[in-house]
Amino acid sequence: MVTHSPSSCGSTCLAALSSVQGQNLVTDDIFVVEGEMATISCRVRNNDDSVIQLLNPNRQTIYFRDVRPLKDGRFQLVNFSDNELRVSLSNVSLSDEGRYVCQLYTDPPQEAYANITVLVPPGTPILDQPEDMVSEGNETELTCTAMGSKPAASIRWLKGDEELQGESVMEQTYDHMFTVTSRLSLTVTREDDGVPVICIVDHPAVKDLQAQIVLEVQYKPEVKIIVEFPEGLTREGENLELTCRAKGKPEPQQINWVKLDDDVPPNAVITGTDLLIENLNKSYNGTYRCVAANSVGESYDDYILYVYDSRAGEGVPQKMDHAVVGGVVAVVVFAMLCLLIVLGRYFARHKGTYFTHEAKGADDAADADTAIINAEGGHNNSDEKKEYYI
Repeated sequence: MVTHSPSSCGSTCLAALSSVQGQNLVTDDIFVVEGEMATISCRVRNNDDSVIQLLNPNRQTIYFRDVRPLKDGRFQLVNFSDNELRVSLSNVSLSDEGRYVCQLYTDPPQEAYANITVLVPPGTPILDQPEDMVSEGNETELTCTAMGSKPAASIRWLKGDEELQGESVMEQTYDHMFTVTSRLSLTVTREDDGVPVICIVDHPAVKDLQAQIVLEVQYKPEVKIIVEFPEGLTREGENLELTCRAKGKPEPQQINWVKLDDDVPPNAVITGTDLLIENLNKSYNGTYRCVAANSVGESYDDYILYVYDSRAGEGVPQKMDHAVVGGVVAVVVFAMLCLLIVLGRYFARHKGTYFTHEAKGADDAADADTAIINAEGGHNNSDEKKEYYI
C-alpha cells in the first residue's frame, strides 16, 4: 500500500485536501417531549457533490441521500439538497433516545453527531394533607408528589403570595424515570384560614403544572361587646342595651352573660346575644362579661358599668365651632394691635412737643438762673413784674 504526504503528492493532491477541509458538516442536539416529533438536520457548507447520509444510534442507515433503506415509517424526508439532509421522526419514544450520526462521504469521511434526548413530563401532582381541619397553633404537613418524569422535576410551594421551602426526596425507578416528593410543614394561625397553598411542579417538558388546597383552620371565638344604647353617659333611670358579637370557627355554640362577683340584676333581660338592663341605678355598677365558646376554646370581653346621677352632664356648655372662635380671637388681636399703634404714635408726638416748649427761652440765657426765668411756663419776666416802693 502506497501513501503520499502533501509534500510529495503534487498540486493535484493539495487541491483535493483543500476541498475536503473546506467542507464543514454540522448538526444540532435535540430535546423532544415523548410522543412529539423530532427533526434531525445534517448541513454541509461548500459541498462538492459528496454524499450525505444519516445513521441511527446502532449505525444503521436511515437515509442515504434521499433514499430510506430503514423500514421505519416514522422517519420522513423533509428536505434533501447538496447542502442539507433533513429528516423528521414522529411519535418519539424513549427507545429513540441516543446519538445519531450525520456522515459525509469524503476521503476521509466526515461525521457529526446529533444527540436526541427524550423528555417525559410528570403526571398531575398529588397533593395530600393528613387532616382536613387544623386548630390554630398546631402544625400540619403537606405532601406533594410528581411521578414518572425524565429528568427529575423540581417542586416549589406558595402560601398565598409567600413562597415557602419544602424538603424534597427523589427516587429513580427501574425504567430510568424519576419520582419526586416534597414535604412542607406549617404552624397555622387563624389568619391562615381560607388561604390557598399551591404545589408548583417545574419541568422542561411542561408548564403550569400545579395542585392546590385551601387551609381550613379552626380557632376559638373573637368576642367584642357593643353599646347599642345610650350613646353617652349611663344615668340613673335610663336603660342600657349591650350586644355581644362573637366570631369563631366553628361558630360559637353558646354565648353567656355574667356579672363578675355578683348576680345579673333581676330586671336584666338576656335575649340571645343581647343584654338589656332597664331603669338603671347605682347598685348595678360593676363588670359585665360576655363569654363565647366553641369546640376549640372560649373567649370573653368585659364592659364596666358606672351609673351617673340622673342630671349628670347637664349644663355643660355647648361646643362652639372652632372656626368661629378662631375668627373672634383674630379680630380681637387685630384690634388690639391697631390700638397699640395709634397710642404709640400719639405719645410719641406729644412727648416731642413737651421737650420743645421746655427749651424755649433757655438756649440764649447767660446762666442757669436766667434760663429758668426765661423758660416758658416758669416765672414771669422781671420786666413784666415790677415792684414799687413808697
